[in-house]
Amino acid sequence: MDFRFNIIVEYAPFFLKGVLWTIGLSLIGILFGTILGLAIGLGKMIQNRLVRLPFDWYVHFFRGTPLFVQILLIHFGVMPMFTAQPNPLVSGAISLSLNAAAYIAEIFRAGIQSIDRGQMEAARSLGMTHVQAMRYIILPQAIKRMIPPLGNEFVVLIKDSSLAAIIAAPELMYWGRAMQGQYYRVWEPYLTVALIYLVLTLSLSKLLHRLERRYDA
Repeated sequence: MDFRFNIIVEYAPFFLKGVLWTIGLSLIGILFGTILGLAIGLGKMIQNRLVRLPFDWYVHFFRGTPLFVQILLIHFGVMPMFTAQPNPLVSGAISLSLNAAAYIAEIFRAGIQSIDRGQMEAARSLGMTHVQAMRYIILPQAIKRMIPPLGNEFVVLIKDSSLAAIIAAPELMYWGRAMQGQYYRVWEPYLTVALIYLVLTLSLSKLLHRLERRYDA
């Protein structure tokens, strides 16, 4: 196989730029996905069915449809309602955040509900409000159990950010496709992109593993 390292070197600055945007999109998705996911997870535990219904359907929609389709809907359908020329990076960040929130909401819900109900009753008997009991008693214990599934979701989010290339967001996969289109080569661009994603996900996995061990200590 004729493997051309020279075109990889030529595209190195673009790949670096793509890595920075990939990390940026992933961090935004993780940050806003976690905040929104916590709110939706708490909303899904409301006893009243009518109040809980929008939260249920949010999770159903974003978990039951492909992220690929969601990115297209948001970029070509939703964003034009607010701006004449949607920014692909903004559309990508919003899509990743909304999609991640649905999965993180279920992680929060499962983590909170895994805590024995007696913990809440004991906190309430000590005079705490429901919010105080949730903040000081339930959530600290639940978060410890949420770390492994949250870590998996963050790794998935980094890989899913590659789908933003379909709307021309200049992340890592975008430059891989650009290189493939310019030189009509397959192995050099896609193998390079795959290796970079592997380094990113392995680094994050190692970081999360250390965090888990720290919480277990």
